[in-house]
Amino acid sequence: MTAGLGLPMTVPAPGLPARVRIHEVGARDGLQNEQGVVPTEVKAEFVRRLADAGLTTVEATSFVHPKWVPQLADAERLFPLVRDLPVALPVLVPNERGLDRALALGATRVAVFASATESFAQANLNRTVDGALAMFEPVVARAKAADVHVRGYLSMCFGDPWEGAVPVAQVVRVCRALLDMGCDELSLGDTIGVATPGHVAALLDALGGAGVPVGTLGVHFHDTYGQALANTLAALQRGVTTVDASAGGLGGCPYAKSATGNLATEDLVWMLTGLGIDTGVDLGRLVATSAWMADRLGRPSPSRTVRALSHKEQ
Repeated sequence: MTAGLGLPMTVPAPGLPARVRIHEVGARDGLQNEQGVVPTEVKAEFVRRLADAGLTTVEATSFVHPKWVPQLADAERLFPLVRDLPVALPVLVPNERGLDRALALGATRVAVFASATESFAQANLNRTVDGALAMFEPVVARAKAADVHVRGYLSMCFGDPWEGAVPVAQVVRVCRALLDMGCDELSLGDTIGVATPGHVAALLDALGGAGVPVGTLGVHFHDTYGQALANTLAALQRGVTTVDASAGGLGGCPYAKSATGNLATEDLVWMLTGLGIDTGVDLGRLVATSAWMADRLGRPSPSRTVRALSHKEQ
């Protein structure tokens, strides 16, 4: 409806970054939550289309045991189909075995997945928080020795379905531990979508006070309570320039049943475009890609921007 009409109108706001890097998670975090298994070639085509839309970081897959995430059991088949794309293709590795599998295929960017809370660490990793950190130490050390970039995901930064509110200091401690072991970048996860802008600002201020450079931080918001864009804006106002998002709003968290979809990449791009913030993303191509994947999945995209721009009832 709005194509060619100059919308959204660009009206910059003070104190915001000139450019934001979108860390696209739809092909991994999105598809791992599908009930059915998406064919490998469809996943590969999804990654290719996301890259063609201008996304410079596209998380490709996860080298976890197939028993835990059967939707991504084809990592060894998928990664060779996309690894030559001219974009960053991080992959999730839960342990040294996962790292071995990723390195054998030439991965140059990996991610580990920690928790800020004991309950989620037990549910997701069957370990304590500190036990999980100890498990990641050799993974990170070996990755860095191989000149591989390491991202540290941190779940439950703003609330936990079993424990409730999560103290800011608790999150800061685990972030500091991940950086100290060698992670190049951290992603602060609002896994059940309960964060609000003031909470986001308080955590980022506390991390800065603990010596965590804002340039190492990304944010990963879920839209369970409709707060993801507001929380993203609060993070940008504190200097964050990396935002995780999922094409078409795919994904949630299989270990936290109250979690709903990720922030939709299209909704993020619409907001950033209106603020005059460069992303390098072609919104039209991205919308077409998400509409294409929605057709493959047999259901409409939950992204409001995809629905508004796809010119058809969904």
